[in-house]
Amino acid sequence: MEKKYDVVIVGTGVAGLFCALSLPQDKKILCISKDALDGCDSFLAQGGICMLRDEADYEAYFEDTMRAGHYENRRESVEIMIKSSQSIINDLVNYGVEFDKKDGEFLFTKEGAHSNNRILFHADITGREITSKLLARAQERDNITLMAHTTMVDWVCHENVCYGIVVADMDGKTTAIEADVTVLACGGLGGVYPHSTNFRHISGDALALAMYHNVKLENCDYVQIHPTTLFTKQGGRSFLISESVRGEGAVLRDKNGERFTDELQPRDVVSHAIFDKMKEQGTEHVWLDFSPIPKDEILNHFPNIYNKCKEAGYDPLTDWVPVVPAQHYFMGGIYVDKDSKTTMEQLYAVGETSCNGVHGRNRLASNSLLESLVFAKRAALDIAARKDYKSAEDFDNLVNMDGYEDLPSIMENYHAMVVGEIKKEADMRAEKEAI
Repeated sequence: MEKKYDVVIVGTGVAGLFCALSLPQDKKILCISKDALDGCDSFLAQGGICMLRDEADYEAYFEDTMRAGHYENRRESVEIMIKSSQSIINDLVNYGVEFDKKDGEFLFTKEGAHSNNRILFHADITGREITSKLLARAQERDNITLMAHTTMVDWVCHENVCYGIVVADMDGKTTAIEADVTVLACGGLGGVYPHSTNFRHISGDALALAMYHNVKLENCDYVQIHPTTLFTKQGGRSFLISESVRGEGAVLRDKNGERFTDELQPRDVVSHAIFDKMKEQGTEHVWLDFSPIPKDEILNHFPNIYNKCKEAGYDPLTDWVPVVPAQHYFMGGIYVDKDSKTTMEQLYAVGETSCNGVHGRNRLASNSLLESLVFAKRAALDIAARKDYKSAEDFDNLVNMDGYEDLPSIMENYHAMVVGEIKKEADMRAEKEAI
């Protein structure tokens, strides 16, 4: 492994890959993944990606995003995201991403809390389609090195300037890598929750390092619960049943077969309704009834979801499917400005790791892929525009490599720090809101 790069990107999901592809090709870039290169939550995104259809939809799209976020969103960030959406989709199409079409025109679907059909999709594996095409393009670039099974253990920083990171390989061997710029694109924190739609290894390591190195965090208790994941007694990652299933007409039923809520409300509202119903009836789940959706649409629009339910013993064409809420998405994170800069020099954060304020208190469905791409590209443009990066006079002496020998304890400590921070923030907010 080389020891010096222009840019190191931690994560190979949509945010990390799109940032790498948006940087000039004369930059030497390293992208690392804690797991396999495709072991990121971007690959799991089912529903789709929002796009502003035309100027007439702007006000409604802006309002839908703000309302879902309980008006705690940063308005400037929301505006940037929506106004950038068409050019981002154009970039994706140029990278080979295919969205479902009819008669040569994009097909748009609708999800909970949207007032208009503005979501592009690729069957029910939109995240896989986008991320796999970006990964293929990154693998074609000579200036981009991709490394799997490489874990970020620490940042190399001094006096609030980041000069690189410390990584560990599968055998626990640690290396310090110097970089002009470090970009954190390492996803959310689902790994710290017992029920989560996220991969287990995505557990908020960057947040723990931000706490450790006094980098500003924002809204760490803003954790979104997805209302509908397939109920199972087995452990591991919860399988998500996309919002767009309800967008196309599926309804929620209690143990008596009664419909008990409006399924197209924002996710937090629907999740609360399900939790309340489970508590009232003493059940471990509720039921999702697909029957209002035409058979052909279930098979063509939701083939992956259909097969997964069948594997679990439920046929959505004839059976109600048991569903339960699970941790899904993190709206908080490392505080960044509109160009994805953190409060530490030469350190950027993009995607679910960052908090640029787009989502507010609760994310609007299918804004996540778009937000990640928009602000990853802004980071890349900001990095490319800057020429005066500080370099460490004595990089090797900034870090004590002997301090990383007990890796399991270090990662366990990070895990505990993240859980503690979420709880502390939630308690403080509850006290404040009670007053």
